[in-house]
Amino acid sequence: MGSVLDPTIPIDIGERSQRQRIIEAMVECCAEKTYAATTIADIVSHASISRTTFYKRFSGKRECFDAALEWSIEEVQAAAAASYSPSDTPAIATRKAAAAILELMAAKPALTQLLMGEAISVEPAVVGRYRALATPALERLWAHGGEPRQGHTDPRIAFGRAQVLIYNQITAGRAERLPELLPEIVYIALLPFTGHEEALREARLADAAANAELSPNS
Repeated sequence: MGSVLDPTIPIDIGERSQRQRIIEAMVECCAEKTYAATTIADIVSHASISRTTFYKRFSGKRECFDAALEWSIEEVQAAAAASYSPSDTPAIATRKAAAAILELMAAKPALTQLLMGEAISVEPAVVGRYRALATPALERLWAHGGEPRQGHTDPRIAFGRAQVLIYNQITAGRAERLPELLPEIVYIALLPFTGHEEALREARLADAAANAELSPNS
């Protein structure tokens, strides 16, 4: 049993939890007020901490925002990685990863707003970072699956198209409907690697699966 002198919970765990609360508060504040309008006072109020505690963890608002962005990216990467198995073909893995990412974004609209809206407003170069993460990840799927990319279109262009679709849903206040974009996102993501026919086939499978889930008899 722990005591004041010998606590059960290590101090570093408490510090990490505190830091995480601050990060999540930043995400929520950005969604509510935008990054520009968010103040340190807003963040500490949302996180239920003191200003002194905030400055123990971060040097200022921008450092906290950067940490929130990093955490948000890690959340998306984790959701994608956990969605498929090594035995899945690259096309199926891509479809499952796209579904997992859209579901996460729908479930966490504040995180999505930060990733697709605020991050780009604060640091436009972040788009290049997203692209640098997504494109190699898709290319690795094909490499590990032993299937060479067909070279039909540039994956960077495909990424831009997907980003526009997601961003339009967010700005229209329809984050909860992001999973409806799955067929289009699957097609866009697969087109550079498989060509039109296979990308369309997987998009239709994604659409059929989504409709089956919505069916009252399913």
